[in-house]
Amino acid sequence: MINPTSFSIKFWGTRGSIPCPGPDTIKYGGNTTCFEILCGEKRVIVDAGTGIRLLGKQIMIEEKNLLDADLFFTHTHMDHIQGLPFFAPLYNPNSDVRLHAGHLVGDKYDLHGIIGTMLMKDPVFPVPSALIEKACSFNDYDCGHVFSLDGGIVIKTGQLNHPNGACGYRIEFAGKSIAICTDTEHFDDRIDENVVQLAQDADIMIYDSAYTNDEYQNFKGWGHSTWQEALKVAEAANVKQTFLFHHDPSHNDDRMDEISKEVSSIMDGVRPAIEGETVTV
Repeated sequence: MINPTSFSIKFWGTRGSIPCPGPDTIKYGGNTTCFEILCGEKRVIVDAGTGIRLLGKQIMIEEKNLLDADLFFTHTHMDHIQGLPFFAPLYNPNSDVRLHAGHLVGDKYDLHGIIGTMLMKDPVFPVPSALIEKACSFNDYDCGHVFSLDGGIVIKTGQLNHPNGACGYRIEFAGKSIAICTDTEHFDDRIDENVVQLAQDADIMIYDSAYTNDEYQNFKGWGHSTWQEALKVAEAANVKQTFLFHHDPSHNDDRMDEISKEVSSIMDGVRPAIEGETVTV
């Protein structure tokens, strides 16, 4: 029997920008962004990078490929949506998956249009989006909206600093909270108050730490941050545990081990996220 107040997050994909599976990324993972958050019996998914395929495989084996869940996108850059056409439960018409995006309001595309006319349409992809639309609904919202889902789940949203826009999430359940702040770039002259607000007093924060401070100088404006900034945010927001995320494709396991060692020598409760790991809040 599932504990009705159990609250956990699983990292199905931890990598940023492009998948990079191989012998050098076995420990920390090579799949792109996907989170599975279990709130008692309810499931919330954030992003549909290549990691979501493995989640779908598990649901197919253990739950007869039937899914009732909300799937929130931080944004629709390729590394956050490229696994969606390979997510098996969407091809079961009896599934009910509510897709949400908050960065597209006022844009020329909505979420349905991006999935149906850009991602799952020839000549880009041979399987049309019509095959998943019986299982899906497409919902665009204004970033900043607060969702109250069944089961006592509250999801707060906030704007992140990323090209073409992105949304961060704060998931609250059973008196605890998880903040997901990936694909965001810090500011040189101030801490990002949107991120601090999402992460304030959170039990867990996931923060975009694609680069080191030295590397960041070559990638300003690309929409990503550093592990050094993660420490600043964690301290400012009084976060209990922080996971560095959106690992750069050039950072193999040895490099990630070096980062992990350096971070842990500065602040307790901060380390890189590991693909396949489940963390209970």
